[in-house]
Amino acid sequence: MLTTDTVSLSDPLDPAVLRRAAGLLTVTVDDASRARLAQGHRVFRTLRDGDGTGPQRPIYGATTGFGALVGYAGRADEADQCDNTLAHLGAGQGPDLPPGVVRAALLIRARSLAQGVSGVRADVVERLAEMFATTFTPAVPRYGSVGASGDLIPLAYATQALRGRGHAYADGRRMPAAEALAATGLRPLALDGRDALALVNGTSVTTAALALAHDAVRTAHRSLTALTCLLADLLGCDTGFLDADLMRAYAHPGAGGTAARMRQWLEGTEPSGTRPLQEPYSIRCSPQLLGAAEDALRYVDTVVAADLAQISDNPLFFPGTAGEGKVVHGGNFFGQPAAFAADLLACVTAQLGNLAERQLDLLVDPHRNGGLPPLLATRPGVQHGLQGVQLATTAFVAEIRRNATPAAMQSLPTNLHNQDVVPFGTQAALRAHDMAELLGLLCGSLALGLRQAVHVGARRPTAPRCADLLDALSAAIDPVDPDRPLDADVRTAARLLADRALP
Repeated sequence: MLTTDTVSLSDPLDPAVLRRAAGLLTVTVDDASRARLAQGHRVFRTLRDGDGTGPQRPIYGATTGFGALVGYAGRADEADQCDNTLAHLGAGQGPDLPPGVVRAALLIRARSLAQGVSGVRADVVERLAEMFATTFTPAVPRYGSVGASGDLIPLAYATQALRGRGHAYADGRRMPAAEALAATGLRPLALDGRDALALVNGTSVTTAALALAHDAVRTAHRSLTALTCLLADLLGCDTGFLDADLMRAYAHPGAGGTAARMRQWLEGTEPSGTRPLQEPYSIRCSPQLLGAAEDALRYVDTVVAADLAQISDNPLFFPGTAGEGKVVHGGNFFGQPAAFAADLLACVTAQLGNLAERQLDLLVDPHRNGGLPPLLATRPGVQHGLQGVQLATTAFVAEIRRNATPAAMQSLPTNLHNQDVVPFGTQAALRAHDMAELLGLLCGSLALGLRQAVHVGARRPTAPRCADLLDALSAAIDPVDPDRPLDADVRTAARLLADRALP
């Protein structure tokens, strides 16, 4: 059963909060947020309506058309201007986005609006916050965003669902949005043109997918570091490849830190003395590979933190020290940092996935695994051990590699060349999210192989921390004897690794 906890829109967001948004979450709008929202809305109204002595100030999306049609007047009625904002953006296609991504995106959107410079009414943010205490989730198609002017099309579907239009989920069931609102005790959201544009004109879907993907890859990186150590211990490898002097000579900080963590994992291990002088690269070069991944992930850390803190919208309304304040039209909806970061994350994911697959291949190969039976089968030929799992990991790696083509370099002009450069950050981030899930399954597959290796004759780990990890895997997963479908076991191993919060 889902449980609730509490988040304030005045607090910083982080990936842990975004994960919790997939379930029931109490989101609060405090007095400071209400004050900011009231001030921002006053600035907007003053600039839009003027003081009655002269013409109103042109404001994109409030008094004008949208995109390339900015030079034309919008609709005079504010409720009609909301429809004018949203109707033409109903052009998405494809399967629905994962509900966790959609709810995380709307939490990011709510926090951006709550900073008070988008000019929206406080009621809009408060009503959006109410959604998180329910199971209501807009149905949002995957395809349609170019990640410039924000995630216009996916956020338009989310906004329309909050108005009772389109489709949504309630208690996990897809239905017309009006029915989902009623089922969860929510009222349709009423918006004017500024409110509607502010809800769609940001990169919140991109940021949500990137942050969740990055968090999952970081978890997999920690898991793979620990599993590499367990592999080395089971095989009886000499740990000289982790030598501190060797790592200082390499000079890269990520490798040095990774090797130090691996030395901690392998503290107390006893080399067997039967291994080759130099291990295959999937073991011997693991601190260099995992360390380079750590250095890259630290860069993505900074982009995710900035994206979660940013105000992604256009235009923005800033109060003045005296008088009416100002409206600034610019490009704070342009998701280029996230696009670059997601492409880098995809590259890291591909190499980590390759490492996990190569380590499993080493483990099931009787010519390299220290004499264990082929495919770790208890009775080869009568049983087939991890043969199916290895086939699946090959497919996972191929899928990850196919999706690792950079998206941020694929810019295409659109919108009558108003959007003449676009970052495609949405595609990059959603693709990274898919790849991160496969990487977790690759880690689970390797963990299953390590658990099975001990069952078919590998030594028990001699390093206490490695032994503890093996014991946890053994308690959760039965040995493969006789053969059985292993899909659920791979997922169990992946969840165990994620839940153990490995250092």
